[in-house]
Amino acid sequence: MSERRQRADDAGRMRVPLRRRFGKGATAGLAFSWYTGPVDVYELTTCDQPALARPLLVEVPHAGLLVPEAIRHELLAPEDALMRDADIYVDRLYQHAPRAGATSLVAKLSRYVVDLNRARDDLDAATVSGHPASAGSQPRGVVWRATTDGRPVLLRPLAHQELTARLEHYYAPYHGVLQQQIDRLRERFGYVILLAAHSMPSLGRSTHRDPGGVRADVVPGTCGRTSADPRVIDLVDAHFRNAGLRVRHDDPYKGGYTTSHYGRPAQRCHAIQIELNRALYVDEQTFRIKEPEFAALQRLLDTLLVSLGSLAL
Repeated sequence: MSERRQRADDAGRMRVPLRRRFGKGATAGLAFSWYTGPVDVYELTTCDQPALARPLLVEVPHAGLLVPEAIRHELLAPEDALMRDADIYVDRLYQHAPRAGATSLVAKLSRYVVDLNRARDDLDAATVSGHPASAGSQPRGVVWRATTDGRPVLLRPLAHQELTARLEHYYAPYHGVLQQQIDRLRERFGYVILLAAHSMPSLGRSTHRDPGGVRADVVPGTCGRTSADPRVIDLVDAHFRNAGLRVRHDDPYKGGYTTSHYGRPAQRCHAIQIELNRALYVDEQTFRIKEPEFAALQRLLDTLLVSLGSLAL
């Protein structure tokens, strides 16, 4: 299947063609560095053969590790925290999505720049000076001020203009193209299935709602089965259970901003968040890929996308 890839930099410009960031090594693409040039906000991959395209959109908001030089002075987070709080390798797990006829949207920036699975106003005065929300309520909103293990991300609270710049340069372009692709697919097919692809630590961390809790292998999040048609939810459930994996719905993640905001079955947009237990495919201490587990999980996701793309709603 032929593919068309585009990249959008931090000024919102489109650049083609795409050069893949991943090499052959098990941790290729995970090197952390400050970027001095234009930073890719996202990577959009579509199928350029209309007859093979499907009403399926896979978005990966948290696998990126890039941090723009422009905001280096605002961050305090160490490299190990940045990698631990990323959904590492999820973009690689779903990299065959266009072969199934799906459209793929992958964020390239670290969630420490902006968290694309949060609403624009999800933050507080401890994160942004003078913000009207109550102080101390949102340490990990659209801008994170603390890691999941409690270490500071921000050197100091952001000024309002610094927040505005992050939203304008990094948040708005991603959600702009996400909405554009939803509209495009829905107009063509009459509906669209949006799969929000994530991964989660195998154990709940101290700042999570389930500290020390053992997570399932797969957690589909659908806001209490409200963000997608039951046929979508049941297909995902059966697919993973038939593969022998443990599935637990909405626990501990019911779905974030993407699922709750875009998931509107009455408007023919069906959104489901899929959290994969990282222990299935990666060593959580060294960040090294597990083989053959990674390849097996990737094949399982490939077949899931084919099934979702063939589902008539």
